[in-house]
Amino acid sequence: MNIRRFIPFIAFLTPLVFILLAIAFSGWFNIVDNALSDLGHATRSNVAILFNLGLVLGGFLLYSTALIDSHVEVVYRAIMGFAGFSLALVGVFDEVYGRTHFIVSIVFFITILSFLIYYSSRTDGWRRNGALAGIVASVAAWALHFTIKTPPGAAIPELISIFSVAPFYLDVFTEGFKRR
Repeated sequence: MNIRRFIPFIAFLTPLVFILLAIAFSGWFNIVDNALSDLGHATRSNVAILFNLGLVLGGFLLYSTALIDSHVEVVYRAIMGFAGFSLALVGVFDEVYGRTHFIVSIVFFITILSFLIYYSSRTDGWRRNGALAGIVASVAAWALHFTIKTPPGAAIPELISIFSVAPFYLDVFTEGFKRR
């Protein structure tokens, strides 16, 4: 059994598990009114270590996924490697860092959106249509949040973006492993 086959799944699930644990243990988090990063605020959150550790570990695993499979097209690997790096930076530069945190967060979400855009340009059929739907859903969620504060917190647009890219990230990186 080759453990490398499971790294794409572990890389995706690790930050989500830590986020869910942080939400469960926080006692105050509200998905409508908060950003996920509120869980990682070093001076205001009782679960900051848990949340930020999950982002850094998840970022490292995403970066590792991009490095280990030479059968995946280099552009996908570069985008996902950078997404992993920027996700780790979101955990390192938590909300205490203010503008820096905002910038690295935006970089992460733009990077995963660029993955979807590239994927949609390289596929057809249901894969292309699904990726295009993910792009529309992500952009619409962020546009509503930034223009009319609906929802007031960023957690929902963040989760929409993450779950929009997930099936296509897994498709690319598990198909790469199947070709070995």
